[in-house]
Amino acid sequence: MSVYILPILFVGLFIYGFFKKINTYDTFVKGAKGAIKLVVDIFPFIACIMIAVALLRVSGATEFLAKCLAPVFNFLGIPPELCELILLRPFTGSGSYALLNDVFAIYGPDSYIGRCASVILGCSETIFYVATIYLSQTKVKRLGYAIPCALIASIIGAIVACLFCRII
Repeated sequence: MSVYILPILFVGLFIYGFFKKINTYDTFVKGAKGAIKLVVDIFPFIACIMIAVALLRVSGATEFLAKCLAPVFNFLGIPPELCELILLRPFTGSGSYALLNDVFAIYGPDSYIGRCASVILGCSETIFYVATIYLSQTKVKRLGYAIPCALIASIIGAIVACLFCRII
């Protein structure tokens, strides 16, 4: 059934446009032009966050921070092996999935740590990446409360995820 959703949506939109006397092809082309402009506009922001994440990982800063915070995470019920994953998740999705792959390779996907890592990635978001992308195109520039609240929610989500995996 899901295979037919996109074709039905396209056909439905073209039929709607026909009855509303909208030139759907020209509108589609204008939208595509706008998308290309948007990609060009946000590319510097994306490049900056990707370079920052790469520098953090290559310099060993995330590994060092993970070792320093391991006792705190352990106290909160989060396996210390997942510290680096939790620290990188707010910055990068692809880096988080690479770490998840490492966790699976070392501990296995059905292990407690593997399940915790999976649920943590499922219940968290790349906070800084999303803020960079969405807010680079808006007039919102003051994130005094949004980012800290999102980071706190991410930590609470990781704690609950590990608790949930321990119970199940």
